[in-house]
Parts: sequence; structure tokens; C-alpha cells
Amino acid sequence: MFIQTEPTPNPNALKFLPGREVAPGTSIEYRTIEEAAASALAEALFELEGVDGVMFGEDYISVTRHERGPSWSDMKAPILSVIMDHFVSGAPLLRYETAGDTHAAQEDDEITLEIKNLLDSRIRPAVAQDGGDILFDSFDHETGILRLRMRGACSGCPSSAATLKSGVEQMMRHYVPEVTAVEQVI
Repeated sequence: MFIQTEPTPNPNALKFLPGREVAPGTSIEYRTIEEAAASALAEALFELEGVDGVMFGEDYISVTRHERGPSWSDMKAPILSVIMDHFVSGAPLLRYETAGDTHAAQEDDEITLEIKNLLDSRIRPAVAQDGGDILFDSFDHETGILRLRMRGACSGCPSSAATLKSGVEQMMRHYVPEVTAVEQVI
């Protein structure tokens, strides 16, 4: 098994490409080892020194390191070993299903559906190439403010504010005129 690595715009995140599906049709993020208990792979990655976050994308794993932790040159080999061991074992990605999107239960209005469709069709695929994800949080119809949640390599990335303002906000305002501004939810 050959696992490729790619840098991301976030110097504290690295994208690992195992050459197979990881989390088909979704993305899953773990910010703590307690959350990672849902996945043997995520838990094993958190047990490595310096790991601060793990995100599974459709065909990649994004690992974020502590800013003051070991360097990528010290961390890369152990991470590759954990990923390879997991996939060679044939173990499932998740031990059990975790709670889903809290916004999925409510019925979306036309504008919210338009926003989510634009996120899914144009923005999320582009962001996934950088090892991250952007999720809908809320839309305030009165103010036009769209709130989004950055995940994976995008979370804490120095260029995420620029991505939101110059990329996502401009696209949203162009296609969905009701959107007046985009803000990041932390």
C-alpha cells in the first residue's frame, strides 16, 4: 500500500491519501481523543505525539498537529504507519455511528437549500482538495449573514479568513443575493 501526502495551505495540517475510499459521501472530524473513540484509526492517530485533530474525507485523512509540537518530519512516518496498519487490517473506519448534523432535522426554506446546494456542488469539493471542509451552520434571513463551520485543515488555517471573504462570500453573494456576509463559527 502506497500512501501519498500533500501539503495544505495550513502549515499545521497535512493531507494523507491512502489511494482508497476513507469516508465515502461524508467528512468526519475529531478534535479530541475522547471524540476519536468512535474510530480506532482516529484514536490511534491521537495517541501519537503532537496530533491535534483528525478529519476523514471521502478519499483522504487530514491530520493537524499542535503548533508547538514535533515537526512534520518527525510525525509523518508514525502517522503513515498507523494509517497503513489500519487499512491493511481491514477494520472498519467507525466503531459506531456518531450523532449527525443537528441542522438536518429542520426543514430548510428555499434560500437555505440554495446555499447548501452551492456549498455541496462548488465550495466543499474545492476545499476538500486542501484537506478541509466547510459546513453550513445557520443563515439569518433578517441580516443576510451566513455562518459556516471550518473543519480539518481549514480549521485554524491562517488563510481561512481570506478564503471565506474573497472566495466563499463573493460566490455566495453572486449566486444567492440574500447573503450579505459570511462568518466563521468557531
